[in-house]
Amino acid sequence: MSVSQTASWIAPRRISRPIRVGNVTIGGDAPIAVQSMTNTDTRDVEATSMQIQALADAGADLVRISCPDEASAKAVGALVERSPVPLIADIHFDYRLALTSLEQGIHGLRINPGNIGSKERVAEVVQAAKARNVSIRIGVNAGSLERELLERYREPCPEAMVASALNHIRILEDLDFREIKVSLKASSVGMTVAAYRLLANQVDYPLHLGITEAGGLIPGSVKSAVGLGLLLAEGIGDTLRVSLTTEPTEEIRVGFEILKSLGLRTRGVNIISCPTCARQEFQVIDVVAQLEKRLAHIRHPVSLSVIGCVVNGPGEAKESHLGVVGGSGTNLIYRNGHSSHKVQDAEMVDQLVREVEAVSARMDEEHKVRREVQELDAIMEYKQGDKEPS
Repeated sequence: MSVSQTASWIAPRRISRPIRVGNVTIGGDAPIAVQSMTNTDTRDVEATSMQIQALADAGADLVRISCPDEASAKAVGALVERSPVPLIADIHFDYRLALTSLEQGIHGLRINPGNIGSKERVAEVVQAAKARNVSIRIGVNAGSLERELLERYREPCPEAMVASALNHIRILEDLDFREIKVSLKASSVGMTVAAYRLLANQVDYPLHLGITEAGGLIPGSVKSAVGLGLLLAEGIGDTLRVSLTTEPTEEIRVGFEILKSLGLRTRGVNIISCPTCARQEFQVIDVVAQLEKRLAHIRHPVSLSVIGCVVNGPGEAKESHLGVVGGSGTNLIYRNGHSSHKVQDAEMVDQLVREVEAVSARMDEEHKVRREVQELDAIMEYKQGDKEPS
């Protein structure tokens, strides 16, 4: 299914005011950004930089780092210098850590204004963020709501989460600060979805989506896909993190798969593969596992169908850039919907990798040509404008 077909059942994107985190725009009509968080010791610059690079290689638009102490905050400068993507400092309780992170060049902050000290201390952080054009994410979690809200609502609930967010927003707005994005996370899919729906109608700030503490790779991916998928299909959400108890790069992979399934982002190889049955003519599970690993470096949106038999194989292959259909040890390769040639089982993975890389290389060349044409058009428009009489 094409992106345009898929998008027809997605609600129009909620209109939000755009903000920036470094060179990445969040909100407005910018692409929905995918982010993750390091789990290394932030004070270990080498290990943390390596993980940031791995996340960037996986496609992360932004990376968050935890700054629980002064040494971590002071490491921010070295991390920013090495990072290929904007970094966000996660700060709790101590406003001085936010100030140090800002001094070190951090691109964004994640704080709750109500838990970093007095209004004077919050104002100090806000003024420093203003001076450096740094945005702030207000991050509300169901598990850490303010005592007075828990007393009022008796338990964590969507209404309490939204009340918390609005309180924090008000603090920043009273300081004339509006470079804000907001998150409302719970481990409950239903509570999270309900909270975002409530807030989306009350503010125009960009929203950061996530199901917090979602669990391991499979259960966490499912919960995140359900919760985030519901919201994204309703046009809610400007950036997201899939919170998984596994390697952080998996969060990026799952995040992009969610967006790709909704037609909201296209990045990397989209493998369409059958669930396997007795009709399969080659070991589909093993082949797909090898292809996922060996094609992880591809960034262009290449579609590849891997189908074990002729029941659905030709039909799927006709809708893909490339496809392979199983056939008793001699399998049929498709290019752009047309049968091309046959390949033996033992050579199939190597050949498919080469074919995908060739398609990606052509896409890269086409992208460069389009960019050069756009640059030339811009130059010509500028020159023509210069010649016009004032």
